[in-house]
Amino acid sequence: MNLLFRADASVAIGTGHVMRCLALAQAWQDAGGRAVFAMAETTPAIQARLAAESCEVLAVSCAAGTADDAQLTVALARERQAEWVVVDGYQFTADYQRALKAAGFKILFLDDYGHARHYSADLVLNQNVCASEALYADREPGIRLLLGPRYSLLRREFAAWRDWKREVSPQGRRVLVTMGGSDPENLTARVFEALGLIKLDVEAIVVLGGSRPHAELPKRQSVQREKKISVLSDVTNIAEIMAWADVAVSSAGTTCWELCLLALPALLVDVAENQTAVARELGRLNCAIHLGGPRDFTAEQLADQLESLLKSGETRRAVSVSCRELVDGRGALRVASAMRAGLRLRPAREDDSRLLWDWANDPQVRGTAFSSAPIPWEQHQAWFASKMKDPDCRILVAEDEQGKAVGQFRVDWRSDRDGEIDVSVSSAFRGAGYGSLLIELGVSTVFAERGDRLHAFVKSENQASRRAFERAGFASLGEESVQGQRAIHYIRTKEFDQA
Repeated sequence: MNLLFRADASVAIGTGHVMRCLALAQAWQDAGGRAVFAMAETTPAIQARLAAESCEVLAVSCAAGTADDAQLTVALARERQAEWVVVDGYQFTADYQRALKAAGFKILFLDDYGHARHYSADLVLNQNVCASEALYADREPGIRLLLGPRYSLLRREFAAWRDWKREVSPQGRRVLVTMGGSDPENLTARVFEALGLIKLDVEAIVVLGGSRPHAELPKRQSVQREKKISVLSDVTNIAEIMAWADVAVSSAGTTCWELCLLALPALLVDVAENQTAVARELGRLNCAIHLGGPRDFTAEQLADQLESLLKSGETRRAVSVSCRELVDGRGALRVASAMRAGLRLRPAREDDSRLLWDWANDPQVRGTAFSSAPIPWEQHQAWFASKMKDPDCRILVAEDEQGKAVGQFRVDWRSDRDGEIDVSVSSAFRGAGYGSLLIELGVSTVFAERGDRLHAFVKSENQASRRAFERAGFASLGEESVQGQRAIHYIRTKEFDQA
């Protein structure tokens, strides 16, 4: 299934719209789909990054957000046989949405503060901590709202850090500086000045965005001689750097959700007007310290705030805990699940017995099962009847928008806390990424009813199922023996599922 993204990047616009779209593009690619970007404005760094991620980039040769733009985007989406168009940017209005909808496309509209006023997209996503349904009171019937950091779009590189735990030292000394992909006001230079004023022995990594217009940093060489400061440009391992740091000085854009996942206390600067409400709310929730806008603080004041935060392990620990409770890193998968063919779960019925038997006896399913022998019909009937009556068993059948059965999700509760799950996808839907989406949907459903730990056992050589569980946020507990065969024991806890 093809997905077309309509988003732009420039020094003035910044790179956040495209980078969060990239996170969704990666989740879509991981599920077997293809991602195409249509752009009226871009930068060499963004073009290079999208190319490295196997995303095709198409030119929109007209003013962004206009009727001509909508018409050209429709033509590009038809040419690439896209089923969904993802729109992200403040230049896209209610009329733009209507034009795409009138052309027959499903629309995901990314928003931050209700700028379009009226909404006709199929899905509206606002990942910000201050998102509320009231912002979208003027919307067409049937629109689904995806609101809050639960849906924050984090790129693939952050997946490995979902279950990482931060150790907070009594006194910090490692500082990350990241002022966004473009930093048009050159705030990085002011942070450099502040680092030179700090009396503590600090080590810093300054990350420069690839679209940054300022080639040089004032006093860079003298400050670097006094402090241990590394300057990196357009990095692809930002998660690793965030894990290294004790504190960060950051713009209050989409990086906020990355900082929260890595539980990294940060001093936030709202470099654009649309960032102010988010930065203030994160400060109120004790998930960051809000410095204000670029004109609200001096280098001396920044140095004082940074030194105070580094010295206080108690403050950093409290902020770190609040951050990690807010973001769990599974937002892109949740959004992809919401888009993917309208997949929904229903309880199994008595007349599903034959369907489940056919799925269970599929040669590929038997080949990955711990017992590969075919299951006799009479044996299956007795098993199914007992499971339907068992209060500790829940069988759910996934259907697409046309009501076609896609797969099944079963949980057998071993205790009040722990359940073991089994998942299978119909042969007609394999290879399209439904496995991890079905797992995510099933986990969310059963956790809302019972328990706080789900276990799964997958044959070590079953790479497809292992990838599906890992994409769905399951952590490996290592290899075990199941019925005399090597298996990977996976677990997912409820701890972060309600973030």
